[in-house]
Amino acid sequence: MPDFDIALLRTFVSVIDAGGFTRAGQRVHRTQSTISQQIKKLEDQAGVALLDRSARHLRLTDDGERLLSYARRILALSSEAKALFSGRRTEEVVSIGVTEDYAVDRLPALLSRFARDHGGVRLHVRCGLSIAMLADLEAGELDLALVKHVRPGSSALATWREPLMWVTAADGGPMNEDPLPLVVFPLGCVYRDHAVHELEVMGRPWRIAYTSPNLSGVQAAVTAGLGVSLLDRVEVPAGARILGPEEGFPSMPEAEIALYARGPMTPAVQAVADLLIDSRPQCDGAAAAE
Repeated sequence: MPDFDIALLRTFVSVIDAGGFTRAGQRVHRTQSTISQQIKKLEDQAGVALLDRSARHLRLTDDGERLLSYARRILALSSEAKALFSGRRTEEVVSIGVTEDYAVDRLPALLSRFARDHGGVRLHVRCGLSIAMLADLEAGELDLALVKHVRPGSSALATWREPLMWVTAADGGPMNEDPLPLVVFPLGCVYRDHAVHELEVMGRPWRIAYTSPNLSGVQAAVTAGLGVSLLDRVEVPAGARILGPEEGFPSMPEAEIALYARGPMTPAVQAVADLLIDSRPQCDGAAAAE
């Protein structure tokens, strides 16, 4: 059995991380057919099929899943060895600002993967409200900012959308109280502002019953029955239920998640941006800005 070609392993990892041959080719500036040929060469080296080509979407075989783990380790060791002998003694720092809920729910696994593959880059992540992250980006304190809008922004690297839901405790909750108790993030949160605006338009009295700076606190207060909140669909916790028009809560527009960059990007910043863009849901019609 021949030794594995590290270039083919790198292509294999790129295909999995990008979610397909076409997007992997875009990232490494190769055609889809070239990427497909390289995967076939790697399968010939391994003597097994790595991808299930009968599946509608990209899917690893059992052997492919096993090889992926080794491929990541091999690439990480290769990067570490190159850094050791290249004379490079300093790390490039990439500063990222994200909303707290995204940082807790989705970001750790993504950045862990990035850290394994980019040993010479150190990530500095700052969490906060979207308005604060945009201000920090404009002030030059961040390289990238992943923020939320209720209405579309502009000049973003990429945008994608997530449905907004009114939620309360599964066992009933205080949805019929007057004034309506709200569970919210602090002042400056776009979801808080939008919830209050919608209730004002409806002419429905409201009060702030619970405020938390973090997602886990908001979720806990909702499931405990302290009030109603407005959350992304993916953030609706177990022990909560979604409220709709039949219960007096209007259907909400989708929120926009947007990725912004500060000025020209270094290769390291571009790599982080690519990772965040590739991680967005593909079923919602999201489109990267050109």
